[in-house]
Amino acid sequence: MNEFASVIVDISHEKVDRPFCYKVPPQMREILKPGMRVRIPFGQGNRPRTGYVIELTDESDYPMERLKEIEAVLEDADVPQQRLIALAAWMKEQYGSTMIAALKTVLPARQRVKQKETVQIRLAVSGDRAGALLAQYGQKHWTARERLLRELVREEVLPRELVLQKLHIPAATIRWMEQQGVLLQDSRPCYRNPVKAALQTGEQKNLSPAQQAVADSVLSAYDQGQRRPVLLHGITGSGKTEVYLALIEGMIKRGKQAIVLIPEIALTYQTVMRFYRRFGDRVSVMNSSLSAGEKQDQCERARTGQIDVIIGPRSALFVPFPELGMIVIDEEHENSYKSETMPKYHARETALQLASLSDAVVVMGSATPSLESYDRAKRGEFSFYRLTERLTGGQLPAVHVADLRRELQAGNRTIFSDILKEKLADCLERGEQAMLFLNRRGYAGFVSCRFCGYVCKCPHCSVSLSEHREKMRYGGRTAVANRLICHYCGYEQSAPTVCPVCHSRYILGFKAGTQQIEQQLSQLFPKARILRMDADTTRTKDSYENILSAFANRKADVLVGTQMIVKGHDFPDVTLVGILAADLSLSVGDYRAAERTFQLLTQAAGRAGRGKRPGEVVIQTYQPDHYSIRHAANQDYEAFFEEEMTYRRLLSYPPAAHILAVQTFSEKEQEAQEAAQEAAQIARQMAADGALQTVVIGPAPALIGRINDVYRFGVYIKDREYGRLVEIKNAVERMRAGQESPLGSCQFDFDPMNAY
Repeated sequence: MNEFASVIVDISHEKVDRPFCYKVPPQMREILKPGMRVRIPFGQGNRPRTGYVIELTDESDYPMERLKEIEAVLEDADVPQQRLIALAAWMKEQYGSTMIAALKTVLPARQRVKQKETVQIRLAVSGDRAGALLAQYGQKHWTARERLLRELVREEVLPRELVLQKLHIPAATIRWMEQQGVLLQDSRPCYRNPVKAALQTGEQKNLSPAQQAVADSVLSAYDQGQRRPVLLHGITGSGKTEVYLALIEGMIKRGKQAIVLIPEIALTYQTVMRFYRRFGDRVSVMNSSLSAGEKQDQCERARTGQIDVIIGPRSALFVPFPELGMIVIDEEHENSYKSETMPKYHARETALQLASLSDAVVVMGSATPSLESYDRAKRGEFSFYRLTERLTGGQLPAVHVADLRRELQAGNRTIFSDILKEKLADCLERGEQAMLFLNRRGYAGFVSCRFCGYVCKCPHCSVSLSEHREKMRYGGRTAVANRLICHYCGYEQSAPTVCPVCHSRYILGFKAGTQQIEQQLSQLFPKARILRMDADTTRTKDSYENILSAFANRKADVLVGTQMIVKGHDFPDVTLVGILAADLSLSVGDYRAAERTFQLLTQAAGRAGRGKRPGEVVIQTYQPDHYSIRHAANQDYEAFFEEEMTYRRLLSYPPAAHILAVQTFSEKEQEAQEAAQEAAQIARQMAADGALQTVVIGPAPALIGRINDVYRFGVYIKDREYGRLVEIKNAVERMRAGQESPLGSCQFDFDPMNAY
């Protein structure tokens, strides 16, 4: 029983090497668990080193006489590190990946970066001596030396950064005065802090009776030792964030720390500011825009108890808090909580496992919960709370549905329906703000020939190219050039002016991008100040914050953008939201299309009327009778849930059942197909062994059959038992591990969020 252990050596170092196999002494077999820190003999000299157990097995591929034995279990083990390694082992098993890939995911800050230091300059002479030197410097017109010495006499200690930047003292002057014994420079280690704001602590808002009841109930259950996950279903504007703040404040009073997950980096700015105003510099952030040094420092601040709250997308889940008490998942329905790289974990399920390892509680909140979470709440797996009133006392916005088929019949060929133009004009005349949302990016979609039907496609991927407009400078003059770009591999080419097939000039882009909306909006309302927020305008580190703060500070009247503008933002002066091409997401070949459309429309509509003034929403669609659009217009989640679940049960889709997608890849099409056939054969054999509810579909080419010259095939396996799919995954892994040269590469995705 557990005679062997796979051990990773020096896991905190930058390089994560392969695991090594060690014998487990009999006295340790009952106590040793994955994640524990151990002392092991390592290398030719059997030098004692520290390692972490990642797996326990009964078998070894190595001869017994060659294996070394674990020397000791270290009692002073780094508890957060142990938890994260145990979590990585769980992720490897549940989602299918190598252990190294799982470890790299949960230990994002292991890269060693030079410690940042702060330098202080202090006076090193007596007051009398300083006075004499001041007179001497003045006589000789050494103005920089005189200015620095005068400030040191007044303050005694000054930060070097302030001396260089504010007093404009050259570094050479500082060195000369140090050599003369007039001043000293002291270096002290400090941590990088990515939260730039220096805001005063804000006033704590009084919770409504409904909010207070939720906070009291969750904290009371925690005090009684209950750790059942919590789902908070609150309509848009009902104050879910204030409940989170109250819950986290309660956790901090209990000596605990908290992780707050948000779906997009774009949400970080507003969320951090609200937490910062409440908790000051005990709050920090973790996201992909931080430098390696900033990431390392936030992990160290968390590990040493210098911060209580970390905020960020799913990677923030792995910050090593020693006293983790609560994990909050805001907008828990969002697709971005699912990783699209190996291991393809879901942050919600991973948070539940981490909470179990940490004796913490998970609190999930959304106006449009995922069907998975809502179903589990209705079945009693989650504690369930509702917030049904807006904090401002106002009503949900009035929703108008514009039928674009009738608009076209009436002769309106513009992007904007007549009712949206009318509402926009009224909104701007009243001095209020509006948001226009389109689920697209770039100046145009695909480029096609209107004469022969040719579509410009990427030569390396099975997708159409997207048209973008770029400003180019020629000899001091600015011109606009159209470029075609592949959003998968980055391939670029100039936009053709004639069709390469039939040579006609009727080759044009399908112009329905955010740039096009911005351009037409400027023509309709020349005096309106317009901001655009999409993937092209938010490429730099601070672009999210700059755009959102400019709009919040009333430096623009209309914000045009993609999905990132409608998720969780709170702008009190926005009274109108226009949703363009609302049914676009229904055309995606994905069983979640109706759910995503309903969530997106409901969330977008919720941005209007969050202040004291009533809001209005215009939904433009070609399918006004589709149930997801109809229920979104009525803001009726329960009705949508019941109707959508009917389809999910009939077709055995999550949450009624589970799906395992086995994906194979190769530069040779036949090789990718054969690898998929091998996986499908194993799944069918296991299904025939008695699991009658297992359904195997495929293999078949992926939705995008080739990306960057790599062919892709997939097999879909359905089963009501998640564990059964894990067994099939394990069988496929064993089969490939036993092959001398496995065909292509293989990945696993449980309950995939996107079609393949």
